[in-house]
Amino acid sequence: MKAISTENLTKYYGKARGIIDVSLDVEEGAILGFIGPNGAGKSTTIRTLLGLISPTRGSAKVLGLDCRKDRKEILRYVGYISPDTAFYSGMRVSEIIELSARLRKKDCSAEAKRLADRLELDTKRKVGELSLGNKKKVGIVCAMQHEPRLYILDEPTGGLDPIMQQQFFELIKEKNAAGATVLLSSHILSEVSKYCTHAAVIREGRLLAAKRLNELFESEAKHIVLKGVKAFEPLEGMQTLKKNGNEVSFIYMGGAKGLIGTLSKLDFEDITITEPDLDEAFMHYYTNEDDGNDGILS
Repeated sequence: MKAISTENLTKYYGKARGIIDVSLDVEEGAILGFIGPNGAGKSTTIRTLLGLISPTRGSAKVLGLDCRKDRKEILRYVGYISPDTAFYSGMRVSEIIELSARLRKKDCSAEAKRLADRLELDTKRKVGELSLGNKKKVGIVCAMQHEPRLYILDEPTGGLDPIMQQQFFELIKEKNAAGATVLLSSHILSEVSKYCTHAAVIREGRLLAAKRLNELFESEAKHIVLKGVKAFEPLEGMQTLKKNGNEVSFIYMGGAKGLIGTLSKLDFEDITITEPDLDEAFMHYYTNEDDGNDGILS
């Protein structure tokens, strides 16, 4: 069964664009990095999947359940972390965590304690006394304590220090190894490249690519560095161009024949050609549309 399945999912806020014709299938057991610039439509997609907002058109299912009709049932099986963590400031952390468990009608005390210990979270303190990072830890415990089948994480590491970020991703890997599916929305490309098995790229509300991470960049892209450049003019196929004195670097999209033809038009002394790293390859999708995507994660 697919953990997430959308077909032509579209949301407009009045005349303003939210997302347009997002069709995406995610198999159970994947860790999907859902990436794109701020305002690309990541949070709109997530809120639609959770039934928090209704789509303008199209359909969406989570764990086989319809996101419009079965919202309450979906929330039983999903752990959600919002980018804007907010709780009742006068309540103690332990009370917030217990309330979250009661809403799901489940005794989560043992798992909640284990998570709080791992995250070094003091559950005796009041929420209003906590830093942003500690509030995010409360959100993590509430999202994970009922051991859901699907984690939907919207910018989950904001406010966490590097040590806690690493601990958080260790927890995610453990949950995934136990069978859970993860959707990780992030604009931090290193998080996606390090921890995810799949990636989906969204820009300006449209899905551009959705594949296994190791397949997403099996293309003809090359990272080119030219030294001793005497004259330079950007040409067709060049992406993410950078200049530093007489050194120029860029991503070239195209085959070997096209690359040779492009380089023959430039005046330089030395050249280095390597595979692009993941950050550079992701930036190609940030700035260039790919009309050939089928939206299927396999």
